[in-house]
Amino acid sequence: MLTTEQLDNLIFRIPDYPAPGIVFQDITTLLADPEGFKSVVDYMSDNFLDRGISHVVGIEARGFLLASAIAYRINAALVPARKIGKLPRATEVENYQLEYGTASIEIHKDAFTKNAKVLIVDDVLATGGTLQAVVKILEKLSVQIAGISVLSEIVDLKGKEKFSHIPFHTVLP
Repeated sequence: MLTTEQLDNLIFRIPDYPAPGIVFQDITTLLADPEGFKSVVDYMSDNFLDRGISHVVGIEARGFLLASAIAYRINAALVPARKIGKLPRATEVENYQLEYGTASIEIHKDAFTKNAKVLIVDDVLATGGTLQAVVKILEKLSVQIAGISVLSEIVDLKGKEKFSHIPFHTVLP
């Protein structure tokens, strides 16, 4: 398994994208490395093995890539949290602020079984707006949130502070 320092070195950082002042973390270079991808999936799921997770919610778009492999590893169902207008059945919707604008996210209302225990997965935590919107949707849908796992955190933006009530794991703080 690669070290977290080796994983961090596999991420390509692009300054001023998609807006001035933002440093975009391009994880495609990490995902293209088989040992890097496997290491990330292991790190992100290790803390949640044997916790009875029934569903993994992956946040569009790059969260899908990680969540699907994590759901497979922990033997859980995969549920997508998508941008507005992308899901065909009845959804629960939440609006939120990004560090560079506003957006909406939705999840199918019928995505979870009774007594669902959910792990939320995303690639990068910045301000926490997207994750906070997903948490609000899951609370409306009355599921148990067992934890949040993200690959990388932009610590200076203090997004993690919004989730002190939920077990939170970051691979690359």
